[in-house]
Amino acid sequence: MIQIIPAIDLMGGKCVRLSQGRFEDKKVYDSDPVEMAKAYADAGCTRIHIVDLDGAKAGSPQQTDLIVRIAQQANVEVQSGGGMQSVSLVESALKSGISAIVIGTAAIRQPEMLHECLIKFGGDRIILAADVLNEIVMISGWAEDSNIEIRELIERILPYGLNQVLVTDINRDGMLGGTATGLYVSLQQQWPHIEIIASGGVGSINDIISLDNAGIRSVIVGKAIYEGRILMNEIREINKKNAG
Repeated sequence: MIQIIPAIDLMGGKCVRLSQGRFEDKKVYDSDPVEMAKAYADAGCTRIHIVDLDGAKAGSPQQTDLIVRIAQQANVEVQSGGGMQSVSLVESALKSGISAIVIGTAAIRQPEMLHECLIKFGGDRIILAADVLNEIVMISGWAEDSNIEIRELIERILPYGLNQVLVTDINRDGMLGGTATGLYVSLQQQWPHIEIIASGGVGSINDIISLDNAGIRSVIVGKAIYEGRILMNEIREINKKNAG
């Protein structure tokens, strides 16, 4: 069964969501991030995806203390990214209590850093994030074309112990219009031994069920929960089936 990984995007200590990665198109939600994480844990979620948007903008983590507090108080594993641009920053975050670090732009700009992190900390604790537009990886908050195709990027990094790839379809992210199931399935079939984490476009519980039926093992869900398109009870039901 598929693992639902709820997303919390943090800006100034608040829960926000962006549409297609644009900071100017952010929506701020009233939800307290710690309480939100507790609600996800109560619904049976064991892992949460947290993005430090301030860190992504600044180029170094800005909200680590809050992220660690979320992990501790909600008693969940947290995978987190945003501004992780050196091995020492990654090591510090992992030692502080964050379960796994998500590395995106730095994987393109500083591939040696990602390689060292994978070798030093292992593929269970380092996740490659690839934001794709027509299968081309985009970087720097989706503003820059890397000229690297997603499959080429995966092949480059596999020898270093890669086993988790978070793939976001930019065209669909935050739009609630359905997922790029074909892309995720194609990647998962090409590399069955690594975990493809689907992200972008989930608008209803049926989208999650479709991914599950297609053999995808993990999906990140954000805006659909905040907007009431997916209810906590629906998440709880899927998690119950997983546990059973």
